[in-house]
Amino acid sequence: MQVVIVDDDPSTLFITSAVIRRIDDAEPIGMGSPLEALDWLAVNTPDLILIDHVMPDLDGMDVLERVRAQRHLADVPVVMITADTSVKLRVAALESGCTDFLTKPIIVPELLARAQNLLRLRLGQRMMRDQAAILRSRVEEATAQLRQQAQELVARLARAAEYRDPETGLHIERMACYSRVIAESLGLDPDDCARLAEAAPMHDIGKIGIPDAILLKPGRLTDSEMRVMREHPVIGHAVLQGSEHPLICEAAEIALGHHEKYDGTGYPKGLRGEEIPLACRIVAIADVFDALTTARPYKMPWPLDTAKAYIVEHSGSHFDPACVDAFLRAWTSILAIHDAHPDPDFTGTDAGAFR
Repeated sequence: MQVVIVDDDPSTLFITSAVIRRIDDAEPIGMGSPLEALDWLAVNTPDLILIDHVMPDLDGMDVLERVRAQRHLADVPVVMITADTSVKLRVAALESGCTDFLTKPIIVPELLARAQNLLRLRLGQRMMRDQAAILRSRVEEATAQLRQQAQELVARLARAAEYRDPETGLHIERMACYSRVIAESLGLDPDDCARLAEAAPMHDIGKIGIPDAILLKPGRLTDSEMRVMREHPVIGHAVLQGSEHPLICEAAEIALGHHEKYDGTGYPKGLRGEEIPLACRIVAIADVFDALTTARPYKMPWPLDTAKAYIVEHSGSHFDPACVDAFLRAWTSILAIHDAHPDPDFTGTDAGAFR
């Protein structure tokens, strides 16, 4: 443990250093100049500082105030050594952050006892700080592990949904990326953008409860079949609801609300405007755009510009205008995502609509 001694008197510096050496694991660092000491202290953190009161250039009070002005020295104990026993000095020093006092001429047993006590306290303080850092690290590790487990659960459930509807190919990957860049274009917090991209692939998990005859039908659905299909948001929400993990909670929210429309004509609840969670309003654009531009058993892919025009045309009715504006600002990124994740060649029938 390092003990800095600041005293312009060489004999006092020698004696004080000799006393500190008698303490186990204590290393005295003597400084004859307060300016030299402050330069050293600017880049080092000792465990105890002993300061003489009367010195040239700067007195002990000046040194004390400059020490306490540095954040890394804020909790280092400081002892002022002085022949001045006035209450005024001691009160002023205590108000400036002085820890203790020693009276000149130094009494060796008193110096030894006070220094030992302060170093024990400092050691305990360091051990508590280290323990807090260890606990903080363990909490961060546990949090990261929980996040990883939630991400894995989301990925596996999304993969399960994809096995039910294999023709969608890389749909969930593309629409997750689209959702993220739209969120970024809206100026959302990076953590919120990342969580949205992780939760978005779960939007259609409810399709695991839709019969294959309806889910994979190569053509338009009848009204009764469409009513069954429109149950998938409720099914998906039922699968995901009740979790305390933010990622799963957001995935449940998206599963329920991604077919709501800005004008209130969507399903399953008919929410309107900002009643629809923002994540759902973002995913609605990403999901529809990718559905339009991707081949399905019931339709051929639309040209990118045609799909873009569709999104713009339905701004304020199907889609949140602010999210549409964000989609347009991110158009270059949207095109890059589309080109980076192409589906295999597919020949379908153009049913002229998306589900």
